[in-house]
Amino acid sequence: MFKNINQFTIALATASVVVVGVAGSANASPSAPANPAVTRAALDPALVAGRGASVSFLEQEAEKAATNGTVIGPDRTAYTLPAEASGRSAVKLLPGQYVEFTLPQAANAITVRYSLPDAPNGGGITAPLDVSVNGKNRKTMTLTSQFAWLYNQYPFANDPNADLLHPDWWVTECACVPAFTTPAPVFAKPFRPTHFYDEQRLLLGKTYKAGDRVRLTAPAGSNAAWTVIDLLDSELVGLPYVNLVAANVLLFGADPTGQRESSDAIDRAIAFAKRWHLEVYIPPGTYQVNRHIVVDNVTVKGAGNWYTIIKGKQVTLPAPLPDKSIHTGVGFYGKYVADGGSSNVHLSGFTIEGDVRERIDDDQVNGIGGAMSDSTIDGLYIHHTKVGLWFDGPMNNVKVTNSIIADQIGDGLNFHGGVTNSLVANNFVRNTGDDGLAMWAQPVTNSNNTFDHNTVQTPVLANGIALYGGSDLTVSSNLVADPIREGSGLHVGSRFGAEPFGGTILLKDNTTVRAGTFELNWNIGLGAIWLYALDRNIDANTQVVGNHFLDNTYNAIMLVSDWPVKDLVSISNVHFKDVRVDGTGTSVVSARVAGSASFENVDARNVGAVGINNCGSFNWPATGSEFSLTDLGGNDGGGTTGPWFGSWQLPNTITCNDRPPIVVPPAPSPW
Repeated sequence: MFKNINQFTIALATASVVVVGVAGSANASPSAPANPAVTRAALDPALVAGRGASVSFLEQEAEKAATNGTVIGPDRTAYTLPAEASGRSAVKLLPGQYVEFTLPQAANAITVRYSLPDAPNGGGITAPLDVSVNGKNRKTMTLTSQFAWLYNQYPFANDPNADLLHPDWWVTECACVPAFTTPAPVFAKPFRPTHFYDEQRLLLGKTYKAGDRVRLTAPAGSNAAWTVIDLLDSELVGLPYVNLVAANVLLFGADPTGQRESSDAIDRAIAFAKRWHLEVYIPPGTYQVNRHIVVDNVTVKGAGNWYTIIKGKQVTLPAPLPDKSIHTGVGFYGKYVADGGSSNVHLSGFTIEGDVRERIDDDQVNGIGGAMSDSTIDGLYIHHTKVGLWFDGPMNNVKVTNSIIADQIGDGLNFHGGVTNSLVANNFVRNTGDDGLAMWAQPVTNSNNTFDHNTVQTPVLANGIALYGGSDLTVSSNLVADPIREGSGLHVGSRFGAEPFGGTILLKDNTTVRAGTFELNWNIGLGAIWLYALDRNIDANTQVVGNHFLDNTYNAIMLVSDWPVKDLVSISNVHFKDVRVDGTGTSVVSARVAGSASFENVDARNVGAVGINNCGSFNWPATGSEFSLTDLGGNDGGGTTGPWFGSWQLPNTITCNDRPPIVVPPAPSPW
């Protein structure tokens, strides 16, 4: 299209750039009134100071706002609307009802986290939500449940009327394998409904001041029987980023209205930018992209993730690909390692809006994928893809920062197979269908990676942050809240064929809240931190230092193996130091494995059951439990049964209660 760089520059200078601006400065921060209840992970922000992501928005829980609707919860029972809400509580609106938030600071944009009913046969519905400020300037959002509502057994179904996907699997509801049970059990449908919530963003069109009232109303004529509002995030979005000396995708035929496909135009802009050593610039607009954009040795910048939207439809492929994908969709992918991998990729300032409504593990429909060494991803908003960012190594030195990953069917981010010397920092992850952040060392080990100062909220399945094998890994200063089922806040697991743990595994200065979920397969509660030996021993130097475990549904700390391997594997060389435990439904420590751990300056309060529930490997040897706890001093506090680590507690005393009763702890408070 352009024969030289001068011709390109002249054309760019005269091209019209679509700018969808809003009034206000991103630096303005008037004093907020005292009454709005601002929280972080539904907690007083002072309780989690210095931990988790520093974000541009302020969170307000609906149950703390003014409403004529009904507060639901708190409730942590799986398959219920309150259980999947932030803080395990929300507000249910019938048509004509409202919830009203008072802005704590100036804002021109909001994010609403909500739930709508599913359609009777699945597939979701749409329904309106009216937004007004101070009773004026009404806008209408069109909410949807088309990306929510999964059912049944893994990998789940979209059909609420489906029979069991795996009738030969153990099912705790009947404590049986249905296919081998006579008579066969009858299960209520829908079976195990989950993944109820979604979120939607809205630019308000002007800047409102602190103290202004944002009212969300389910209109009287709404077709939704109910609308649940979980929370409101409000923020002051600055003006769009503009780059006049860049490969502007508009000049290569991209359509900012989203009516025409822009994939080829973006490819042309990338090729031109690489040739002339320019950045690629994607101005404000919505761009339809229905396949992967392959990136290598290029910088792609949007105008900001509120302004530049890369949005795609899921496309059914005419035949499965070699990787078994049967769909494709919007995503920015590095080249796979088999094709040489990518490097020097820099992506920032845009949204990736996918169209993934079912979990198909083989599909490559992730927001970011492939291999990207010496690369950065910054300031993205990734929504409705399968996994936000799934990296397949080996690859080295990638940094993922300042991004938001929301409403995924699978993980938020996964370092898979040989990712080294990489950093994930200051990201916000909410409502994933699997682990929020994960490192999976399979089939090649991961090493020297760090997850630092991230916030992970409401992962519906599995863990907030999970490590599956690898060497010299750090998980530091993160905030993890409200995992829903079959997982923990923090997880260290030798499973899924992962390579062994090695070097030092450091989990430092993290906070979990309302963590430790119910494990369906075992019919027991897990810990806020969960170490699980399945494929092999866990014996690397594991340091758990400075962590705070708040309002634990069951145990704060769990170390466990599975019954078939209980005499084959162990967990050892684990060291807990300077830990605070504020509230447990059951114990501080639950040991269901052979091995050992040391404890130093672990302070606990509001402990619901015996401080140490030591079952070992369930062999009950006369010599005591196969798991030993070493008291290095300073282990203070306890609960209803006395000191959690009392002087009576010998190193391997058996104190086993397989399923202790749960005592609901009080809300966390300043230490």
